[in-house]
Parts: sequence; C-alpha cells; structure tokens
Amino acid sequence: MHNPLLDMTGLPPFPSILPEHVEPALDATLEHCRARIAALTAADRVPTWEGFVEPLEEVDDALNRMWSPVGHLNGVCNSEALRNAYNACLPKLSAYATEVGQNAALFRGYQAVAAQEHLSGPQRKLVDNALRDFHLSGVDLPADKQARYKDINQELSALTSKYAENLLDATNAWSKTLADEARLAGLPESARALARQTAEQCGESGWMLTLDFPSYQPVMTYADDRALRRELYEAYGTRASDQGPHAGRWDNTQTMERILALRHELAQLLGFANYAERSLATKMAKDPAQVVAFLEDLARHSVTRARGELAELTEFARAEHGVEALEPWDLAYYGEKLRQHRYQVGQEELRPYFPIDRVLPGMFGVAERLFGIRITEVPGLETWHPEVRFFEIRDAAGTLRGQFYLDPFARQNKRGGAWMDVCTNRLHLVSCDQIPVAYLVCNFSPPVAGRPSLLTHDEVITLFHEFGHGLHHMLTQVDYPAVAGINGVPWDAVELPSQFMENWCWERESLDLISGHVDTGEPLPDDLYGRMRAARNFQSAMQMVRQLELALFDFRMHLEYDPARGGRIYQILDQVRDQVAVMKPPAFHRFAHGFSHIFAGGYAAGYYSYKWAEVLSADAFSLFEERGVFDPVAGAGFREQILEQGGSAEAMDLYVAFRGRPPTVDALLRHAGIAG
Repeated sequence: MHNPLLDMTGLPPFPSILPEHVEPALDATLEHCRARIAALTAADRVPTWEGFVEPLEEVDDALNRMWSPVGHLNGVCNSEALRNAYNACLPKLSAYATEVGQNAALFRGYQAVAAQEHLSGPQRKLVDNALRDFHLSGVDLPADKQARYKDINQELSALTSKYAENLLDATNAWSKTLADEARLAGLPESARALARQTAEQCGESGWMLTLDFPSYQPVMTYADDRALRRELYEAYGTRASDQGPHAGRWDNTQTMERILALRHELAQLLGFANYAERSLATKMAKDPAQVVAFLEDLARHSVTRARGELAELTEFARAEHGVEALEPWDLAYYGEKLRQHRYQVGQEELRPYFPIDRVLPGMFGVAERLFGIRITEVPGLETWHPEVRFFEIRDAAGTLRGQFYLDPFARQNKRGGAWMDVCTNRLHLVSCDQIPVAYLVCNFSPPVAGRPSLLTHDEVITLFHEFGHGLHHMLTQVDYPAVAGINGVPWDAVELPSQFMENWCWERESLDLISGHVDTGEPLPDDLYGRMRAARNFQSAMQMVRQLELALFDFRMHLEYDPARGGRIYQILDQVRDQVAVMKPPAFHRFAHGFSHIFAGGYAAGYYSYKWAEVLSADAFSLFEERGVFDPVAGAGFREQILEQGGSAEAMDLYVAFRGRPPTVDALLRHAGIAG
C-alpha cells in the first residue's frame, strides 16, 4: 500500500491521508530517525556542527513533516478512526522523545560542539537550548528515575489527549432545537440564520443551538430569554464534568487530578520543587515569585476598577430593566445593553463592515505596508476541506518566504478556538532549502444563505492575532528549525507578535483597509469609528481581572500542588476568585474541566504568558504611536529584530534591540484605560 505520509517532499497530500496510513508511517519514520542517530553518535565520529547538529536537525524535521498533518487533521477533521490511530501513536512518540532526551551519546555530542569556538549566535543558542533540554529530559538521572520519567511522559501524553477528546465530545453532544422562533428574540439575524442552517444540516426543522462559539456567544450576548441564556450557560460551563446535562459521561475530573499529580512528580524527579518552577526553566520569567508579583501588581491596578464596573452594570440593569440581581448568565447580555446605551455601538452593528473577503486582503495589506512583503492566494490546492484556502508570502525581492493554510469557519468535528500551528519549518542547509508553512485555524460563523461570512470586530482581532503567530513562523530568517520562527522562543514571549498585530484592528488607517460594508463597500463611517474607539475600554478592568483570574489559578495550581492533598483545583480557583473576580459562578460551574489551554495545551503554569507578552506588545506598539502606525522604519525594525530572529537569541535582548530599551507596563495600562 502506498503511504503518502512516507513521501512528504512537498505539501501534505491531505485528501490521500487515511487513518490506516498513520501508525505504519510513524513506525517507519521512527526507525529511520533511530538509525540516523545511531550512525551520528558512533564512537568513531567527531561531533561538529556540520557533521552532527545539522544532520540531527534533518532527523527532527523528517519526523515533524510526517506527524504534523496527522496532528492537524485530528484537530480539524476528527473521526473515530483517525482518533484511534492518533492515540495509538502517542505512546510511541513520547517514548521516542524521552529516549532522545536521555541519550547520553547525543548529550556528549552536543557538549563537544558547544566547546567549539566558531559557532554563530543562532548556532550557539541552539546548542545551549539543546543542553538545557537534555537536563530537563532527565539525561543526568539514574536509570530507575529515567525509566519513571519515560512512563510519566507517556501517561501524560495519553491523558492530555483524553482531556481534549472528552471536551470535544461533550461540546458536540449538546444541542437544543427550538420550534418557536420567539425564543430567539433579541438575537441578530445572522445568529438566527446560523441556527436555522444548523437545524437544516442536521435534518431538523426549527432553529438549532449548539455549544460551538458562533452559536453560543450570540445567545449569551443577545437572547432576551433569560432561561435560555441560563440553560446554555450551564451546558457550556459543565462540559466534560460531573455536572450539567451530560453529568459524568465525559468527566475530566480524574484526568485533571492525574495530570497535575504526574506533572508534580516529573518536576520533582528533575530537582524542581514543583511544576511551576519546571515551567519557568524555559521562560523569560526568572522564578515563581516574579510571576506572582507581576500578576498581583496588575490586579492592584485593576480589581477596584473592575468591581466598580460591575456596580455600574448592576445599577443599569436595575434602573433600566428592573433586574434586581445579576447572575453570571446576565453579564454579557446586560453588558451589551449598557454598551449600546452608553456608546450606541455593538458587535452586530459593526459586523456588516467586516465581511471576511474584505478583512483578509485588508489584513494582508496591513502586513505588506508594515513589513515589506506581498501575500497572494494560490488556488486549486488540495486541502482537508472545501472552505480551506492557501496563500504564499514573498518579500520585496520576490523571494518566497512562507506559505499558509487558512481554515476559518466552525464545523462539527473541528476543535473549538483559534490557533496557528506548524506544517513545516524553515530549514536551510547545503542539502536542503525548505520554506516555513503554517496552519491558521479559526472558528468563525460560516457563510449563511448565500451571504458571505461577516466577522465581529472581536473576530477580526482573533484573526490578526493568529496571523501574528503565523508571521513569526513564516518570516524567520533563521536556518535551523530548533530556533527558527516560534521554536525556541520562550513561552512568555511567543505571544508578542500575535498581540502586537491586534493593535492594527483599532487604527483608522488600517481599518480603512480591512473594513467595507458588505452591500455597499463603504468604509467604516467616522461616527461609528468614533463610537467604536470610545467603547474600546468598556469593562476593560473586568476583562483584565478575568485574565488575571485564569493566570493566577493556573500558576498557583501548579506551584502549590501537594500530593497529600491532591490538586485542590476548585479550592484554589475559589481563593483566586475571592482575590480578583467580580462575580463568582454558581456551585455547578466547572470551568477547569474545559480549560484546555492548561490541561491539553502548552500553557501549564504558563497562562500568565498572555499578560506578560501583552506588556511587550503594548510597549512595542507605543513606538508606532510615536512615529505613525505604518512607519516603515519601525516596521522594518520589528520584522528584522523580532519576526526574523525567532528563538535565535535571548528574547529580552531581541526586544531591546528593537525598542532601544526594556519594556514598561505603562503602555498596557494606558491602552486598557486603567492607568494610575
């Protein structure tokens, strides 16, 4: 049987990749990788950069090229057969990663190369990172502890995958079909049309609501039916838990506890007191005390103002709508009412100005003006779904710099949220010249009833955010995958380019590029733009403390883990909410059971990174506020010092090279309207 995963010389042939290809391809690729490593570490070889490190980069790249489309398809086209094949491979991948990380001959080879004096800056950084990662993989441990490390990693790999599957299954399992459109009173026409289309696609009459975000969010924001809002709030907030409409069916409770226990044991095996310390070993932040102090300092600036914002909302709901007590499922609804009352602007009023076919070329135009690049669509490429589009990026000289897939719309069997992931890395050697390719994935409302997809302004921001990650990956000029693009970038700096790009969603000059009314093409009117800008910091302190709640909860949960007491997940969450939250959810709520960033993603003891990087991005954008939002010198500086450098130098050194000084928190507080 021809296996397309073993012939990955170009872009992945997605339509040809079947579940039965996956495990044989992985087995063959791992066999190849092991054979190459054995040859490169043979006793008669003298390790050099060209003869040792570069071939190992090619080994790693071969495995990534084979596995990347598999992991991607598992996220965007999930099926039982693919899920089974994917899960069968996880223990093999984990075992291989541990085997490589604990390979003493490899470690000695990198030590030998590190002792050589002719290495360039990026080469030195790659080798230093590799030596650090060998220690973090247990290369120094005795054999029994190395074996335990391997077992832990394998179990963690299976558990995090199970957590994500439970959440996806629980999300897909719930729906509500309404026969009476009156229950959708308050919802904008776009949300009603989506509900009608969803019902039709499922062979039902009426209007179907789901827990996919394009369905869920409009109900919470606009539905006049308070009972309906509460019903969806409970269904969404109890997914994959012991509570709610599917209580116990996909319950992540024991999975979460086991993940925390294993992370703690892993950290202690390596000599750390807890997993928070282990997490920071590869980040900009120096120690847990610095992270907690950073978050609590932001809280001091925000909590009082956030509680004042809730008091304003409570009084508005009482005075204008006769609601005596706000519940959590009321916050978005009355928040939107207050926003409309105060600023006469809302997401739905803005939506017609952001058809995706205007936003996309406009966003590309922003990047072109900032970074001197050109982005064009490549039609006719085979992908995993008819809605997927493919683009390429060229520089001013016409050189191909990168390519990316865009999968914009929500659908069944596709993981929720938005993300950028790596298809291929930049790899430039004498024997190889590979350009970086990215996946950009969102879950926007699809086109409905022949009308194009219309984005909310929040969704425009999401698109810019993921595109920022993509630019970081695709514009790299570093030749070695381990420190090219987002690779090797500390997790608390990796959000800098993504959050940086969000700023252009608010500027008049860039909005003229990305907005145009779906029917007339007219740009965003000055009056509407003014109201949108005025409303930018509406409830910004409440939004700030919500992010601080998540960051403190995540960090404290890993910092304070005690095997004798277990994870104390909701006990710690309640303590954090006492400290920073404006309103506590009801007892049935199970937020942590769906907190996939932490339990199934890469943000464990690292969710604070969003706020840490937001300081960097706000401070970076302040240079453009000083010079002009499309200042070519500032844009070239950001491209050359941040985007092109990837992880090839210390993140703070790169930032200072761009900005001329270390960052301050001032711009973030000013942008959020909570300075002082």
